[in-house]
Amino acid sequence: MTTTAPETTTRMRSEERRALVLEAATRVFGERGYHGATTDAVARAAGVSQPYVVRMFGTKEAMFLAVLDRAVERMMDAFRAAVAESADAPEGIGRCIATNYVELLSDRGLLLSLMQAFMLGADPVIGPEARACMRKVYVFLREEAGMAPDEAHEFLATGMMLNTLVGLRMADDYEREPAVRELLDEVFPTKLEFLLSLRDRES
Repeated sequence: MTTTAPETTTRMRSEERRALVLEAATRVFGERGYHGATTDAVARAAGVSQPYVVRMFGTKEAMFLAVLDRAVERMMDAFRAAVAESADAPEGIGRCIATNYVELLSDRGLLLSLMQAFMLGADPVIGPEARACMRKVYVFLREEAGMAPDEAHEFLATGMMLNTLVGLRMADDYEREPAVRELLDEVFPTKLEFLLSLRDRES
């Protein structure tokens, strides 16, 4: 027992450090995009050295794939939680999933990192992984959430609209532009206050 405890502690600390670096990488990729991000920027955001980040992931490409994998795992966890919650929700399963999806915005950069992956479809390494992500979400909506093809299409279209509005930082103009206010009121009927609170936190 006494010989395994230090190993377990070391392993947990290593896993925690990896999680912290992945959180920082998610923010950096979300803000700067795949091509604009660097291992040095991730290291600074995580409060570690650049050589440490390189030792952990090897390349920026490998780090981005780890960010993508983390994003997909978090998204699917949120979706499955929504399915479990929807049995007692009068608004139905689609709204529950959408609500949980919006709440992922609190993990800064997560949804924007997904968008970065979707824009890299021609990349020989990242492209297949990004397509697998979209396929996984669609299969979940059809088979686990029980959506018809048109319902899954509408959900995905709304999700892409949400991602676009977040990427554009449209909430910055909510008070100044009536058209922006109308659009965000429509897209975020129950989560607008949450979106604006995130905006104010980042400003």
